[in-house]
Amino acid sequence: MITKDGRFAYEAAGDPGGTPLIFLHGIGGAARAWRQQLATFGDRFHAIAWDMPGYGGSAPLATVSIASLADALQRFIEQLGASKPILVGHSIGGMIVQKWLVQSPKLARAVVLAQTSPAFGKAGGDWQKSFIAVRLGPLDRGETMKSLAPSLVKELVGDDPDPRGMELARECMASVPEASYRAMMLALIGFDQRSTLKDISIPTLLLSGSKDNNAPAPMMAKTATYIPSAEYVELDAVGHLANLERPDAFNEALGRFLNSVATKT
Repeated sequence: MITKDGRFAYEAAGDPGGTPLIFLHGIGGAARAWRQQLATFGDRFHAIAWDMPGYGGSAPLATVSIASLADALQRFIEQLGASKPILVGHSIGGMIVQKWLVQSPKLARAVVLAQTSPAFGKAGGDWQKSFIAVRLGPLDRGETMKSLAPSLVKELVGDDPDPRGMELARECMASVPEASYRAMMLALIGFDQRSTLKDISIPTLLLSGSKDNNAPAPMMAKTATYIPSAEYVELDAVGHLANLERPDAFNEALGRFLNSVATKT
């Protein structure tokens, strides 16, 4: 589906009059990475997954930053007419949600920050430089997203991931436009919302994987202590792609949180 302004492609399931439950994928993802979740939660919510700008059928942004992506999210929500949505942001999707919350602290009913971080750190930091170099170096040397997809996905996951989920993960990664992948990687640099965590006043779930090297569980557990109304859940043996690796465990954790939000509101 496409929004009225033609800027955003998305997939959706469930009653358009239901509570909007919006899923935001990571750098190697796509709207279709959330199909298991749309199928599971479409009976209770208007479950929606966007193609991030520059992905799938969504138009790229002129300038890519976490701030411009948060502005795009606001536009997407307005285009859908989504009132009091619950947002589920994975990886960079969770960074976009954190940035969006600063400008729209009361617009969401609740948020899930899945396998994400409140900061990427200094532009000139050694860890940051090496993180970017490892991910963009192969493209500089002539590899393609399609040729890299199997190894990129393998590095992200934990123990015994679901084979169908892995197939979908590789398919999503292979179809990311190289320009978008590069732009999103560079958008991470300098991201830092640590000082605004204390201002998040809505129900919040932080969801981690014990084998996630990109958003390590101890860092996420610590992040949860800075958010007044946060719950923290760690999925055992899971890497960075929980919703694809262990869809049942991910959906169960998300479902429990959504039930608790329903009783609070």
